[in-house]
Amino acid sequence: MPDSALAARIDAAVDANFDAEIAFLQELVRCPSLRGQEASAQDLMARSLAAHGYDVDRWKIDPAVIKDLPGASPVAVSYDNAWTVVGAWRPDRPTGKSLALNGHVDVVPTGPLDMWARPPFEPIIEGDWMYGRGSGDMKCGVAANLFAMAASKTAAVMPAADVYLQTVIEEECTGNGALSCFARGYHPDAALIPEPSGETLMSAQVGVVWMQVTVRGRPVQASVAGTGANAIEACVPLWNALHALEAEWNQIAHKHPAFSDEVHPINLVISRMEGGEWTSSVPSEARFDVRVGLYPDTSVEKIQRRLEACLAEAARDHPFLSNNPPEVAYHGFLSEGYVLREGPDAQAMLTAAHEAVTDTPLARRPFTGLTDARFFGMDGVPGLVYGPRAENIHGLDERVSIPSIRRVTKTIARFIADWCGTRPV
Repeated sequence: MPDSALAARIDAAVDANFDAEIAFLQELVRCPSLRGQEASAQDLMARSLAAHGYDVDRWKIDPAVIKDLPGASPVAVSYDNAWTVVGAWRPDRPTGKSLALNGHVDVVPTGPLDMWARPPFEPIIEGDWMYGRGSGDMKCGVAANLFAMAASKTAAVMPAADVYLQTVIEEECTGNGALSCFARGYHPDAALIPEPSGETLMSAQVGVVWMQVTVRGRPVQASVAGTGANAIEACVPLWNALHALEAEWNQIAHKHPAFSDEVHPINLVISRMEGGEWTSSVPSEARFDVRVGLYPDTSVEKIQRRLEACLAEAARDHPFLSNNPPEVAYHGFLSEGYVLREGPDAQAMLTAAHEAVTDTPLARRPFTGLTDARFFGMDGVPGLVYGPRAENIHGLDERVSIPSIRRVTKTIARFIADWCGTRPV
């Protein structure tokens, strides 16, 4: 732990800079960084990192560079405007341990705007909450990383080791943005990712597979619908079979030990559906997307084969699909799970920082979602996921707790000082 005088200066520095941190977060939320539209947010990050005095490395993600790396996911969209940004602090004659402060700026779609009580890309503050798409997941964490480092400088110290402030994209769909940092040569001794964890430390996370299933039917005019084969209706028994498989994976006998206390750790979602051509015609084609979780220590390939076998078995019992089986493709996440096993020193230092700031024990819990922490685990370093309290992420009226951001920023700043060591400015 930093000594009490330094810790007090760091906390005071976070408080002194906090209005600027919240204003910066609002500016970042105003960037509608949906998939393929993240460049404005990354432009803001590059400018801000440069203004804070860091060496800025900004590059376009090249699918050819990462496609054969462990953890790479298939690319299904153009990367012509896909950028990664890193701001690096590199002291002369570094001592201590290096650190990546990682965060993503990409956000998920808003859904119908009329279902939001407030405009999703207008960061409105009401009481202790800031509303807006991405405010919680996870632009608040990106701001906390930037201003935790700023607090060090305000407190007249800087880290004695290299620190990489990484802002990535594609976290919500492939993870290829974080992977591009490793391909670029960034290999820290530890990483901190302030995802909206509710001020808890992630102990494990599931992996995720994205699958797309195409079903072909036999189109006829609606007046003789019985002579055709309805592609949309043929999806229903496939969905039922997939959900039966989901139920099997959630049985106690199949649970991974890291998720033994979770009631329903594996979630399979039929997340997108399209099909049909004309209201008075039996549809000739339907297509649906599936997101499914998988336990740590289970290979993606094993889950793919199990999903494909499940669909094939359901098709064999269907009068039309038995001779016209569905087609399966993969177009996003092909990601294995992760258990936080490495780096007990890092966990101990983060725990001490959290408990000093909040005066409460640091709880640990498994995530039934996915983060970029898995890449750091694959690199043999601890990927610590710890961030502010947020609500309705990926939903309507997403919001983040402002007092929680303040506490997390102080915790991160103290952790940086302890993990990296400090030297006077």
